[in-house]
Amino acid sequence: MPTTHQNQIKDHSPVRFIASCRLPTQWGEFTMYGFEDVRNRQEHIALTVGNIASGEAVLGRIHSECLTGDALFSKRCDCGPQLEAAMKAVQHEGCGVIVYLRQEGRGIGLLNKICAYKLQDEGMDTVEANLALGLPVDARDFSLAKEILDYLGVQSIQLMTNNPQKVATLKALGINVTNRVPLHVGQNPENQQYLHTKMEKMGHFTN
Repeated sequence: MPTTHQNQIKDHSPVRFIASCRLPTQWGEFTMYGFEDVRNRQEHIALTVGNIASGEAVLGRIHSECLTGDALFSKRCDCGPQLEAAMKAVQHEGCGVIVYLRQEGRGIGLLNKICAYKLQDEGMDTVEANLALGLPVDARDFSLAKEILDYLGVQSIQLMTNNPQKVATLKALGINVTNRVPLHVGQNPENQQYLHTKMEKMGHFTN
């Protein structure tokens, strides 16, 4: 069993640490940490491998929940394959962290995401659909990732992402992102337009 973590979340933090446990998976064993956002009771987790508090830049990903991609194996996005690839990568590295934030649909929620998917079925792209519903294109809040990484003792991170805005946002929050690690997986005929929209309208990297 993992030992009790020695770090303490600051009194003013919106995040409360709940518990940690072993998580054996098909790619190897992780330590899973559970956290709660005290403002809205939303639950978040982190998966870790090895000594991530050594001071070295650790391989990591900040992954926003995607029920359809992560659990239902949807081909409409590349979220599930990205999560799987990240889990494999940190196991291969022998050291790393994945912060899993419950921010479905880039923060708009599952039911709004279904409504947006309906509009996409009718011809809109992912950006147009969100705007047509009166929703932001990206409503995610990554400030909790900073609190979680601080608790885990992560001082710097090699971030697995294709999103330059995520890199910029995390740096602005005070997270030391030493470099970006591309994560191009899960492309298929069903998500070609989605990936093209992320590149053209949201500035995602293609390499």
